[in-house]
Amino acid sequence: MTISKPTLGSLLRTLVERLDADVEAAYRASGLDYRPRFTPVVRVLSEAGPSTIKAIAAHAGITHSAASQTVAEMARQGLVATEPGADARERIVRLTDAALALLPTLRRHWAATNAAADGLGAELGVPLAEIVADAIARLESRPFLERIQAELARRDGKP
Repeated sequence: MTISKPTLGSLLRTLVERLDADVEAAYRASGLDYRPRFTPVVRVLSEAGPSTIKAIAAHAGITHSAASQTVAEMARQGLVATEPGADARERIVRLTDAALALLPTLRRHWAATNAAADGLGAELGVPLAEIVADAIARLESRPFLERIQAELARRDGKP
C-alpha cells in the first residue's frame, strides 16, 4: 500500500501546533499561566490601550470570532476586563493590573521567541515569517479558491 505524503494543510497545522506547544511550554516553565493565542490581544491592548473587539481583531490580524473567544478566555483568567462601549452591542476591553504586571516577563519571552524563530529561519535559509507573509500577500491578490478552481478547469480541459 502506498501512503501519500502529508498535505499542505496537515503540514501547516503540524507546524503551528509544534510552535504553539513549545511557546506555551516556555511560558509554563517560567511559571506563567498564559497561552500563545493571548499575545495578539495583549500586544494590541498594551500598544493602543482599551479597544473594542472589532479593533483588536483588525489590529491583530485575527477574526472577530477569534478575538471574542480569546478575550472571553482571558477575562476568565483575570487578564482583561470588559465594559460596555458607546453602542450597547460593543464592549471595550482593557488589560487588568494582573496583565500589566506580566508585561515585562511577556516581553522577555516574546523577544526570546522571535530570536528562536530567527534562528530557525537561518537554518532554513529564509526567514519563516517572511515566507508566510509572502504567501498571505499572494493569496490576498489571488485567493486559493481561485487557484484551485483554475487547476480543476485545467484538469477538465477547460480554458
